[in-house]
Amino acid sequence: MVLPPQPVSPEIAERIIATLDGIIFSGGADLDPTRYGQQPHEHTAPPRTDRDNFESALLQAAIDAELPFLGICRGAQLLNVELGGTLTQHLPDIIGDNRYQLGNGEFNRIGVEVDPDTRIADVLGENPRAQAALYHHQAIDTVGSGLTVTSRSDDGVIQSLELESVPFGIAVQWHPEENPEDRRLFSGLVRAAREYRSARGTPRVSASLPEHFSSPDTAAKDAS
Repeated sequence: MVLPPQPVSPEIAERIIATLDGIIFSGGADLDPTRYGQQPHEHTAPPRTDRDNFESALLQAAIDAELPFLGICRGAQLLNVELGGTLTQHLPDIIGDNRYQLGNGEFNRIGVEVDPDTRIADVLGENPRAQAALYHHQAIDTVGSGLTVTSRSDDGVIQSLELESVPFGIAVQWHPEENPEDRRLFSGLVRAAREYRSARGTPRVSASLPEHFSSPDTAAKDAS
């Protein structure tokens, strides 16, 4: 189920999360730098404040409910910023080239090995490495409260982290959806979602959402 960005209150976000067994915060536009106390870099794209506000509310509700979640690229950066961390707005300023975002939709692929004794290591199993498809010009800088860095690339750029206070809160800077031969992170999220539903002992809540809240189908019709 796709959740399109739209205005929500904390209470509505809680009601949305109550209908779910797990959630993915996907990649996309740069976060608004004002959310982490910075002015926009010249290469930072114009913010999608509607998406920033919506996903921020959902993430906080997910953390409060201990809902299993997976952050991907922007999703990892969102998690870090929402917990008080900051971002490097343009990696080429730091590393001197564009190896992390080649442009024209071309993903750079590197091997990433995650730290042992972490949740992501448990998910990856006997082979703690992932073939990471990278497409980001920003990166995690100061790490947010309660987050543990679980992998870095050879140049020190953070590639994954996790939130210790929830049973399954993993975020990666790479795009696992770009590797059809490795679905371990998605399989791990699905297992965690099943366990979450089982632990609740009840079916998902059929929350009564406000009339203005759009379903994916409604949002698509409105957009057209």
